[in-house]
Amino acid sequence: MTDIYSIAEKYFELEQDSSYKEFVQNLCNEKNEKELEALLRKPLAFGTAGLRAEMGPGFSRMNGLTVIQASQGLCSYLLETDPEVKTKGIVIGHDHRHHSESFARLTAAVFLSKGIRVVYYHKIVCTPLVPFTVSQYGASCGIMITASHNPKQYNGYKVYWSNACQIIPPIDKGIANKIKENQIPWIWDETMVDNIEYSNLVIDPYDEIIEKYKKCIGNLVKYKEDNSNTNVKFCYTAMHGVGLPFARKSFESFGFKPFEEVDEQVLPDPDFSTVEFPNPEEGKGVLDLSIAKANATGATVILANDPDADRLAIAEKQKDGKWFSFSGNQIGVILGAYTWEKFKDTDKKIAMVNSTVSTKMLEKIAKVENFRFEETLTGFKWIGNKAIDLIKEGYSVPFAFEEAIGFMCGEFIFDKDGISALAIVAELAAQLAKKNMTMFDYLNSLYDKYGYFMSNNYYFICHEQEVINAFFDNIRYGDEKQPSDDPFYDYKLNYPKEIANKKIINVRDLTINYDSSTPDHRALLPSSKSSQMITFRLDSNDCAITLRTSGTEPKIKYYIELSGKNKEDAEKELKNVFEGMIKTLNVHKYNL
Repeated sequence: MTDIYSIAEKYFELEQDSSYKEFVQNLCNEKNEKELEALLRKPLAFGTAGLRAEMGPGFSRMNGLTVIQASQGLCSYLLETDPEVKTKGIVIGHDHRHHSESFARLTAAVFLSKGIRVVYYHKIVCTPLVPFTVSQYGASCGIMITASHNPKQYNGYKVYWSNACQIIPPIDKGIANKIKENQIPWIWDETMVDNIEYSNLVIDPYDEIIEKYKKCIGNLVKYKEDNSNTNVKFCYTAMHGVGLPFARKSFESFGFKPFEEVDEQVLPDPDFSTVEFPNPEEGKGVLDLSIAKANATGATVILANDPDADRLAIAEKQKDGKWFSFSGNQIGVILGAYTWEKFKDTDKKIAMVNSTVSTKMLEKIAKVENFRFEETLTGFKWIGNKAIDLIKEGYSVPFAFEEAIGFMCGEFIFDKDGISALAIVAELAAQLAKKNMTMFDYLNSLYDKYGYFMSNNYYFICHEQEVINAFFDNIRYGDEKQPSDDPFYDYKLNYPKEIANKKIINVRDLTINYDSSTPDHRALLPSSKSSQMITFRLDSNDCAITLRTSGTEPKIKYYIELSGKNKEDAEKELKNVFEGMIKTLNVHKYNL
C-alpha cells in the first residue's frame, strides 16, 4: 500500500490552494496519519449521483481540485462520445452553499478551455432548472453544484445527461475512468476563470428560462379560478435554500394569492442557521418555525422545499388544531390518486412510476383503477429514465415519485421537482376545502378504498462487510451452501418459504439477478453484484419486505409495508411481520 506521505506529496503537486496545502503540510509535520488517511487515501468516487462530500482539503473532499478533475473527466468523456458537444453545449447551475459559485466557475472554465459552449447561470438556481434547461436547449449534459439537504459542510456535483435525466450506468463508469486519466489540472488560472463573463461561448438565459419554466408549471393547472378564490392559506419555507423566487412563480402560475413566508428561513443562508439538518423530511422538528408562522397568520397548510428545492414536504393543521406531517409515501399516494382523478376520463394511456422501496399503495391503486404502474430501483435516475421509456411506448406519465419526498409532476422535467409539486399540492388542498375536507381526510378516504398501508422503514448498523455478506448469503443459500445445478448461479438457492407464518409468493434478488416471478427467473430491474438487495412479497395484506445495503453508510436498510382494514389492524400485523422477519432471517445471529 502506498505510503500516506507519498500521497501527500502527490497532492502538493496538484493543489493550488495555499491554505489547503498548508493545512495538509501541518498534518504531515504532526504525523497525524489518521487525519491524513481520511483526507487523502480514498479519492472521491464518481457515481450515478456525481460527487457529494464534505468540503475541505484532500482527494477525499469537495474542493477546487476535485471539481476540476471531475469536470475534466466529464469533458473528456463528452468529447469522445458526443461529436456535437461543442455546439450543443452544457448547462451549469449552482446553489448558495459555501464555494458553490467558485466550483461552478471552475467547471465552466474547464469546458470553455476545450471550446465547448456553456449555458451558465450566474444567479443561484433551484436544481430542477438545470435539467429543464438541458431539455430546452438540447444540451449534451447539465451540472448542478449542490449538496441538496445535507448539512452546511457538504457540497456536491450532480450530473444530468442529454435526456435531462440523472446519469445511469454505464455512463457513470465511463466518466469515472476519464477522471482517473485526467488528474492534472488543465487550467487553474484566475484570469480564465474571471473571464467566463466575457467569453462568446457563454450565455445566461436566466429570465427567458424562468418564464418558460413558469409557463410549463402553469400548464399543469386545472382549477385556476378556484385557486384564486380559495380561503385556504399557505405557509412556505425554503429551509434556508434557493426556492423562494421559484416557489412564488409557481404559485403565481396557478393563480394563488401569495403564501405566508417563514422570514427566518426563506432567504439563502449557507450556514442553515436555524436547523442543524436542513432536511424537511425530518418532519415537525425542522418545521417548528413554519408551524409558529402558520399559527400566527391563520395558514393551515405548510409547504417546505429542501435547500435546492427539488423535494417537497407538507404539513397540515387538523380540525383539532394539531399539525400532521405527511410522509413521502403519503404525499406520493395523495398526489398519485389526485393525478388519476384528473386524467381518468381522458383518452390518454396513463402510467405512473415509483421506486421499489416506496409504498406499494400506488401499485394497488393502479391495479384497481386499471392504469399502468412500473417500479424502479431507488433514485430518480431510474424513475426519470423509466418515464421516458414509457412515453416512447405511447404512455403519458403525469406523475412519479420516491418515498424520500421526491415528486415528478408533468412531463417537462424527468426528475424530482419540489417547485411544481407545491403548486399541485396547493390546488388539491383548495379543491378538498370546497368539500370541507383536508388532505388528511383525503388520505384516509384512499385508505378506506384501497387498504390502510403502513410501513416500518429503518436499518441495522454493521461495520463489517464480511458480516453483511454472510447475512445475505444465509438468506439466499441457507445455513450451508450447496453446489447449484443451474450454471447461472454458484450455489443452490434456498430462500425462506414463509415469514410470520405467511407464505412468500415472490423473491427478487437483484444482487444475483434472480426473480421467481419471471419465466426465466431473471430480474426485470437492473442487478448489481456490488450491492445487496432482496425483496420478498407475501401472500396476504399486500405485504412486501426489502432489505438492501446502503451505498454510503454502514447500514443494512429494511423496508416493510403491508395493508390492513384499518390503522389498528395494520399496526398489529406490521409488528407481527417485523418480528417474523427478525426470527426467520436470523438477524440476532449476526448481532445486527
